Amino acid sequence: MKAVGHYQCLPIDHPEALVDIELPDPTPGPRDLLVEVKAVSVNPVDTKVRQGLLPPPDNGQPRILGWDAAGVVKAVGSEVTLFQPGDKVWYAGSLIRSGSNSELQVVDERIVGRMPQSLDFAHAAALPLTTITAWELLFDRLQVARDQNDHGQTLLIIGAAGGVGSILTQLARQFTGLTVIGTASRPETQAWVTELGAHHVIDHTQPLSEELKRIGIPQVTHVASLTQTDRHFAEIVEVLAPQGKLGLIDDPATLDVMPMKKKSLSLHWELMYTRSLFETPDMQEQHNLLNEVARQIDAGVLRTTFGEHYGHITAKNLRRAHALLESGKAKGKVVLEGF
Repeated sequence: MKAVGHYQCLPIDHPEALVDIELPDPTPGPRDLLVEVKAVSVNPVDTKVRQGLLPPPDNGQPRILGWDAAGVVKAVGSEVTLFQPGDKVWYAGSLIRSGSNSELQVVDERIVGRMPQSLDFAHAAALPLTTITAWELLFDRLQVARDQNDHGQTLLIIGAAGGVGSILTQLARQFTGLTVIGTASRPETQAWVTELGAHHVIDHTQPLSEELKRIGIPQVTHVASLTQTDRHFAEIVEVLAPQGKLGLIDDPATLDVMPMKKKSLSLHWELMYTRSLFETPDMQEQHNLLNEVARQIDAGVLRTTFGEHYGHITAKNLRRAHALLESGKAKGKVVLEGF
């Protein structure tokens, strides 16, 4: 099968940072699906792993990146009960298994959902990883109630125009009573966040406390920090109301949490790979939530966060996509389709 991978951790402008390769077809395990990958999208985790978050295998084999896919089930393992060949599926996969930048991929059925019927493969591939992350962050980590009653709570989303922010904004607006404030720094990304449903949009290149005062909301009860948490941390502590909650997904080099004590603030990490890494008893919740989101998309409640189509799944096109993400200027998700 065709695939795109890397043997060394190299800067993205190096021609061998990602390369086209041929690999044997994989074989599904008992609870695995063998999926024919139709489309993929690119996430910051792709760039981080390529840069060395996980080193390439020491056996001379390439690492295949990719943690977002939409495709068709070709075969199923002996213990699979949720799917059958021919089903259209979407998923984000596991951090410790071969990725989706390949014609065929094996993935545990418990972290796979049925693809929305109203989307094509490219628009579906934009969503799984960010959707799982946003859903778990909002409902599992920050423990926001899934109802539209006004509980007097406010959510500040730092980095609302990115992949996770784009779906988190929608989830918070459509399924909760939160007042939703997103941050974005450019006119086009500010318009995007407004279109997705944020009640207010502020500029994260300015002090958050000043921006919030400008819109008449000096304190918030919840913060979802999706990028540059270390840069914004002092301001986050200042704007959080006493007993507020901070959820984050990025990787600050250090984080001194002691300033949070005075206000009894709580800190919540979200990593959507936790369930698959540890095969937790509730691992199938990712299957359930992907199915629920698919129903909401088909009902017109939620929309894809598809941003740009970068062509076929090739090393050249994936290098372009990685470069865009590393620039910090992506709006929505970058998708590639077909080999």
